[in-house]
Amino acid sequence: MNIVITEWQAISHNGDLSPDIFSEFGDVTAYPATPDDKLIENIKDADIILCNKVLITEEVIKSCPKLKYIGVLATGYNNIDTEAAKVRGIPVCNAGTYSTDAVAQYVFAQILYHYNKIHVYNKDVRDGGWIKSPIFSYFPYPTYELKGKILAIIGFGSIGRQVAKIGDAFGMKIIVNTRTKPSDCPYELVSLEDAFSRADVLTIHSPLTPATKSMVSREKLALMKKNALIINSARGPVIDEQALADALNEGRIAAAGLDVLEHEPMRPDTPLRDIPKCTITPHIAWAPLETRERLLTIARDNLRAYFSGDPQNVVNP
Repeated sequence: MNIVITEWQAISHNGDLSPDIFSEFGDVTAYPATPDDKLIENIKDADIILCNKVLITEEVIKSCPKLKYIGVLATGYNNIDTEAAKVRGIPVCNAGTYSTDAVAQYVFAQILYHYNKIHVYNKDVRDGGWIKSPIFSYFPYPTYELKGKILAIIGFGSIGRQVAKIGDAFGMKIIVNTRTKPSDCPYELVSLEDAFSRADVLTIHSPLTPATKSMVSREKLALMKKNALIINSARGPVIDEQALADALNEGRIAAAGLDVLEHEPMRPDTPLRDIPKCTITPHIAWAPLETRERLLTIARDNLRAYFSGDPQNVVNP
């Protein structure tokens, strides 16, 4: 079996993980990255493709006559024409909930970054601010408790549930907007408009679909409190970036914490790039070492299940 990994650098940027985890299934070729114009050339003889964000279109699938299996080294699979794969009898298997804990942890890193301002105080102390203080406790920058703040969660899958659990532990008031009403949600379910208008912190955990594209619009942002924080660790295009930039620049909301953008890698002209109130990280919420190890283990187990005749985590059954 010829196994091709299209973007190994997206899994192991510094050699801390090895593609040999898949060698029990065949010969493994791991490309650091695969640009669009090299994709078909790199995978045309593959029996198995393991990919992350490259576009596996119908044309690409037709160009790979040996292809039997597509493994997604991620949860999202909107980059793959799953119907075209299904017509060819090719299962597409994703990695499910591998990043739940890591992404929930990231959300609260952004929340605490905003509410506790440790980064601001650390810089001020190093610049000599505390040395000049006439009293022992020096707090020129306001900080706030999370207890009692309204945490609005859009999307109540595994990540949304974990974020709610952590927020609950902090004493936050949890409200949830979700497409399908869960049977076991202990929190208040609200409309999308209510989520935006009531949130002190609004965090997005919904997939990218035609319905969610540009969901964070100029109109929705106009509903938010001036002291509200918005966090996106889902997919960049759920936010209208120019509308968010305008809301931040005009002081209509307090801050944003983004791990994803509409275009990745970030383009130089993104309207959010130079806004101090917008904290941007380069799609790293999912990237702790333990999380990436779990991702590879799930992908390996998916392959074992496929070869045993009982595929698991199939998104195009």
